Amino acid sequence: MDEISFNRGYYTVDVTYFYEVTGTTFPGENPVNGLCVFNKRVMLFGSEGSAKVFSSDGAFADSYTQPIAVVECVDPIALNMKVADACPTGLMADVNAIPAAILARFGEDLVLTDGARVWLTTLGQFSIIRLERDSQLVVPVYDYCLPDKDCVSGSEDDPCTLFSRIRFPVEEFFPPDSIDAAEDYRSAIHNLNTVPTAAVDPKGGSN
Repeated sequence: MDEISFNRGYYTVDVTYFYEVTGTTFPGENPVNGLCVFNKRVMLFGSEGSAKVFSSDGAFADSYTQPIAVVECVDPIALNMKVADACPTGLMADVNAIPAAILARFGEDLVLTDGARVWLTTLGQFSIIRLERDSQLVVPVYDYCLPDKDCVSGSEDDPCTLFSRIRFPVEEFFPPDSIDAAEDYRSAIHNLNTVPTAAVDPKGGSN
């Protein structure tokens, strides 16, 4: 990722995709592995920042003026695959430009020199490239929205009538706004070790 000097707040992001492609020869049905490389450059707006960032793990962002480039992609789609005569200008990737971790996935040396014939693969790739930067935002916060209950009242023995008289247990669904501190150490330990229990109606009723 590089900053564009003539356009403030914009950055160029150079992305290199490496694909391990597996094919089968015919006749013979022998598996063949190959490497596809695709380069893409995008220009995105990442704004500007001048704050230095420190964290508790001792990390310090030296390039604090730049955002972070993130690439999300899904599995590619194989659109076409064929064997063709080698191009005189050469289409093979430079071995020095391929990371060692990519080369290690194949288990053997790749054939990166032009031969008589080459295996060409066309892939379709969907991806999202974005720039991220930490920013302070003010988010409005609203109180809890209590559900509205509708129960048809009946006789005194009707369970709906009994249920309508019970206060809605707000504290069971939403965390409290504040927690009172324990008066002493033993009370704090007791609160930490206490597991809440629920009572079960032996008749099988539930509210």
